[in-house]
Amino acid sequence: MFNSRHTGLRKRGGIWGLFILMLYTSPHCCFANFSQAKELIYKIKEGLPKGTFIGAIGQYFQLIKVKIFIEDVNDNKPKFPVNEICISVPENTPINARYAVEQSAVDPDLGLYGVQTYWLVNDFGVFTLDVEENDGGELTPFLIVTGALDRETQAEYITDIIAEDGGTPPELGAATLKIVITDVNDNCPQFTQSQINVTLYGNTTKGAHLARLHALDPDLGANAQISYAYSERVPRDTRSLFHLDKIRGVIKLAAKIDTGTATFYKLTILAIGPGCIPAVATVTVNIIKVVTGPPAVIPRYIAPEKDGVVTIKESEPAFSPIAFFTVKNIDVNQRVDCHLEGTGPFRLGPYKLLKNEYLLETTEALDYEKTQEYELIVVAKNTQGILIKTFLKVQVLDENDNAPVFDQALVKISVEENNPPNTFLTQLQATDQDSESRGEVIYLLGGDAPGIFLVDRVTGVLTVATSLDREEKETYRFIVRAVDQGTPRRESIATVVLTVLDRNDNSPRFINKDFTFFVPENFPGYGEIGILSVTDADAGENGWVALSILNGSDIFLIDTGRGTLRAKTSLDREQQGTYQLWIEAVDGGEPALSCITLVTVLLLDVNDNPPIVLFPQSNQSYMLVLPNTLPGTSITEVYAVDKDTGMNAVIAYSIIKRKGGEPGSFDIDPETGNITLKRELSNRGLYSLLVKVSDHGQPEPLYSTVMVNFFVNETVSNESYIQSLLTREADIEVEERPWYVGQMREGPESKGWLGLA
Repeated sequence: MFNSRHTGLRKRGGIWGLFILMLYTSPHCCFANFSQAKELIYKIKEGLPKGTFIGAIGQYFQLIKVKIFIEDVNDNKPKFPVNEICISVPENTPINARYAVEQSAVDPDLGLYGVQTYWLVNDFGVFTLDVEENDGGELTPFLIVTGALDRETQAEYITDIIAEDGGTPPELGAATLKIVITDVNDNCPQFTQSQINVTLYGNTTKGAHLARLHALDPDLGANAQISYAYSERVPRDTRSLFHLDKIRGVIKLAAKIDTGTATFYKLTILAIGPGCIPAVATVTVNIIKVVTGPPAVIPRYIAPEKDGVVTIKESEPAFSPIAFFTVKNIDVNQRVDCHLEGTGPFRLGPYKLLKNEYLLETTEALDYEKTQEYELIVVAKNTQGILIKTFLKVQVLDENDNAPVFDQALVKISVEENNPPNTFLTQLQATDQDSESRGEVIYLLGGDAPGIFLVDRVTGVLTVATSLDREEKETYRFIVRAVDQGTPRRESIATVVLTVLDRNDNSPRFINKDFTFFVPENFPGYGEIGILSVTDADAGENGWVALSILNGSDIFLIDTGRGTLRAKTSLDREQQGTYQLWIEAVDGGEPALSCITLVTVLLLDVNDNPPIVLFPQSNQSYMLVLPNTLPGTSITEVYAVDKDTGMNAVIAYSIIKRKGGEPGSFDIDPETGNITLKRELSNRGLYSLLVKVSDHGQPEPLYSTVMVNFFVNETVSNESYIQSLLTREADIEVEERPWYVGQMREGPESKGWLGLA
C-alpha cells in the first residue's frame, strides 16, 4: 500500500513516480537492472479522497516502476482580478480599433478546462470582443470598436464581460466592463441668436444692460469653454462705449452716448472655442435722440437679483411678488403707459397704494421642468412716443419636487433554470425630471427581495448571483426602488416578477426503489395486478412520463398513463411462481431522461391441485408379506406429492377401507404414510387397504386414493392366481369416492412390491 502522505493527490497535470520493490523467492536481490523494471501506469482524477484504491501490484514479484498521472478536473471557475474593469475609448476612435482588456480572467484548471473564450453580455451594436493567444498560451481579450461613437450622444457603456472555460457544462466568470467615451474637440460654439437688435435712448445712463449673447458647445470640460470677444472690425472707440463681458456675453453701456456723433452702431461679436473657427453674431444698436427728458424706470427687487437676473424657486406659490418698478421724470401733463413684454406666467400692474408704482408678480406657480428661464422687458412709453425698456431675466430654481418614475411599474422577466451565476436579468430604467443631484437616480432592492438578487446602484442592471432551480421555486416577486439624491429624497417603486422556466433536469422517479405485488394464481387476465406510481419534478412536456416493460411484454402490459400493471392471461403458480419485470419510465423532454425499477410479481398459491400418489405405482401392485412377520414391523409406505405450496401442499394419510385380516391389523402414519403391522397375521391370502391421501387446503381439501395390497404367504407360487384376486379386489366398494386416483410415474422403488402388467 502507498503511504498515507501520498493520498488526496492534488497536483494537476503532474506525474508521481513510485518505485515498488517486491522480493524474489531467491535470497539475492539487487537494483542493477532497474532500467529493465516493469512499468505500471495509472491515471487518476485530482481530488480523490484519502484511501482511494488505485491499483493492485501484489502479483509482481520483481522490481517495478509505477507512474501515476494526476488528471485535471473542471473544479474551478474563471475569475477576473477585479470586479469592475474600466476602459477609456476616445469618441473619434476609428472602426476596428482594438483595446486590450489587461485584467484578463484566471482559471487554475489546465488545458481545455482553462479559459477558452470571452464574450460580452451586451455589445450595444458598436463593440465586439476578440481573443488573442500569446506564445505562452495565455488568452487576452481585446475590445473592438465596430460602430461610430459620439460622447455627446452616449458618454459611457456598462455591460458584463464573461470568461468561459471548456468544461461540460462550462464554468463562467464575470466582471463589470465600463467603457468610458472620452471627449474630443469635435464641436464648435454656436450662437443661439446670430442677429440681435437693440434700441437705445441718447440719455440712457451708464451701466445700463443692453443685451446678452448665448453660445453653446456640446463638448466637455476644456473643449467646451467659450469666451466672447469683439471682432477686429469693431472700432476701438465703439468697444470702449459698449462693454462686453468675455465670460458671460453681457453687453452694457460703458459711457455716455453723444447723439450728435452717431445714431447707429454695429457690433460684431465672436464666440471663441479651443481649436475652432469663431462663431459670429451681430448686435445692432439704434440710438434715439431725446429732445426732452424721457421717463425713467427704477426697479426695486423683492426676489433675489444679481446683474439683472432674478431667481425664484419653483415652489413659490402663484402671485409671488418679484419687483416694484417706479416711473420718474414725468411732467404734470404727461401720461405714461407702463407694460410688460415677453412670455410667461407674469403680469405687471399698477400698485394701488402708490402713484406711478408698478408691481411685477407671477400669475401661477413656476415649473423648472417645463421652463428654466424667462426673458422679460418692462416698457415705459410717454405721450410723445418715447420708449424706455428695462430688460429682466427670471431664472427658475429647481427643487426636488419630482420623484423618479420607472419606465415600467411591473417588470416581467423570465430565465431558464440552472443559469450560470451572475446571470443578467434586465436593466431597470427610471428617470427624474429634476436637475443636478435631485435628478440623479440610484437603484435599490426592496426589503422583500431575496438575497440572491443584486442590482447595480448606478446602472440598474439586475442580476441573480446563483443558479435557480424551478423545482425549488418557480416565481419570484419583489420590489425595486428608484431613489433620487435630493433633500428630502423622493422615490418610487416597481414590482419585478421573475418566472423560472423549466429545463429537463429531473429524471422520472418511482415512489419506491422497487415494487412487489402478491397475486393469487388463476387471477383473471387483464385484471389489475398493481399500480406503479412515478413522478417527475419538471413541468410541461419535461414532466410527462411514459411507462414501458423492458422484458416480459408477451405476458404483461402496463397502462402508461395510470401506471396499472396487468397480465394478458391467467397465471398458474405451478408453472411459474415468480416474475421479475424491468419497467422503464421516460419523460417527454429533449433529450429525454429515464429511470428503471424492478417489479416482482409473486403468485400466491390456490388449492387447485390434489395430491399425486407416486408410490405404490398402481392399485394392482402388491407386496409379499411373510406370515411370521412380527407386529411393529414397518411393511411399506405410501408416498405422494402436491404441486401446491404451504398448507395446500401438506399431506395427511389415512386408511379408509380394509379387506382381509382382522380390523386393526395395520396402521398408517398420517404424516409420513408409513404402514406398520399391528397384529400377527393368522390367515394367508390377499389383504387390501384403501388409503386416502388428502391435503390441508382451504376452503375444501383435495384428496386422492390408492389401493395398497399385501399377499401373506411364504412364497409367490401362483402369480396368475394373485392377479385374479387383485382384479376382483378392484371392484371393492369404497366408502368415500375419490376426487382423483393417481398413478405413479416415477419415484423410489420399494423391495417386495410387485407390479402387475
